[in-house]
Amino acid sequence: MSRPDRPGKRPADPGEPGKSPLVAHSTGLATPLAGHFSALPLQWAALWRAGPATDAVATLASFVDARRAAGACIFPAQPLAALHDCLPAAVRVVVLGQDPYHGPGQAHGYAFSVPEGVRVPPSLRNIFQELARDLAHGRAAPGNGNLQRWSRQGVLLLNTVLTVEAGAPGSHAGRGWEAFTDAVIAGLARTPTPKAFLLWGAHAQAKSGLIAEAAGQLAQPVRPLVLVANHPSPLSARRPPVPFIGCGHFSQTNRYLARQGLAPIDW
Repeated sequence: MSRPDRPGKRPADPGEPGKSPLVAHSTGLATPLAGHFSALPLQWAALWRAGPATDAVATLASFVDARRAAGACIFPAQPLAALHDCLPAAVRVVVLGQDPYHGPGQAHGYAFSVPEGVRVPPSLRNIFQELARDLAHGRAAPGNGNLQRWSRQGVLLLNTVLTVEAGAPGSHAGRGWEAFTDAVIAGLARTPTPKAFLLWGAHAQAKSGLIAEAAGQLAQPVRPLVLVANHPSPLSARRPPVPFIGCGHFSQTNRYLARQGLAPIDW
């Protein structure tokens, strides 16, 4: 989940936990964070271990593990799940948010997604609303908020920060995640295969320059598609400067992929 486009302000997006099944406290991070990085596929490690992100990750792991030892409940249990599901060579689309949902049982390692059985949060309901409006496919809204079906098609569901403490949005911002995710984003933008980057919210939009710079380093740049919109939160989804409702990102992405000779995403 990423922060709406109002500096210093962010609504809670707990997915109306009073109306949804809550998952036990044990669904939080239960093992040292360094082990999660060590277990990443080598294809991802090549994108971040060669640069300054290495030191940032070490500092980040120390911070997160100290907070966990102090009794903080940290979500999600598998912060790097999306990277395991979608290897670099398979990525066709990057959906970028800010940090995970902070309510019990919601975050499971995929930006904007929640596990099956958890009530769909307001931001994700707006994503589904725009999807139906944009593609006008006449289908009913998905029966659940699990977006792994997108991930399996090469849609990397990434946040700029990949952990959060229960009930405290933004609590792990500025601790080192940004260096890691910047390395991932830049590494993907430098690869010569066409990609679409969907940047939702101010924190995600701030990565547009990073993407342009990385793509420009290619000998024969394949220009990525970069689309920006407000965060899909109810507080910003319909507001200027770029309302999320009406942005048309899903159809634009599929047209871009088709022009590159790639199969569209079955959203």
